[in-house]
Amino acid sequence: MTSTQAEDLALLSRVQSGDEQALAAMYDRWTPLLHPVCLRILRSPADAEDAVQDVWLQVWKRSATYDASRGTVGAWLVMSARSRALDRWRSKASRSRAEGAVDAAEQMAKPEDPTTRAASGQVGARVREALAQLQPQQRQVLEIAYFEGLSQTEIAERVQAPLGTVKSWTRQGLTRLRELVPLEVWA
Repeated sequence: MTSTQAEDLALLSRVQSGDEQALAAMYDRWTPLLHPVCLRILRSPADAEDAVQDVWLQVWKRSATYDASRGTVGAWLVMSARSRALDRWRSKASRSRAEGAVDAAEQMAKPEDPTTRAASGQVGARVREALAQLQPQQRQVLEIAYFEGLSQTEIAERVQAPLGTVKSWTRQGLTRLRELVPLEVWA
């Protein structure tokens, strides 16, 4: 465990004890990475800020749900941000469909290249470099799954490939990313 990971665990422990200063320290440390993830998914600065706020509210209220065996505090926060952004995006899309205000073609529009708005700093640079080294099919299925929240079945339909092939591309891409961006980088 790196010193940064140990510091994150210590801060999270203090948050679990109700320490607002620890939450503020985590906020200052991680929001510059979380906001771009949310912005990439939601494409709206206001919605991205709301999603990030939801993440920090979740950290404050349910920090005990963190499981160290599943990854670092940073990975947990990034996945929480992704989940909150996707929830917000789906809710917004569902509301729009119900109101009849959004054209279906707009909802299905292909998002911009995720590497153009990747997180700032060294982690973002490492992730961009790693994604660029993946096979095009692997990169495509990972981008669709991560940034659009589609299931592997939906991805298979979109890319017009067999489901087993999409699953293989996903597994191979994730394995390669783990090699290229080890856990220590996320600390």
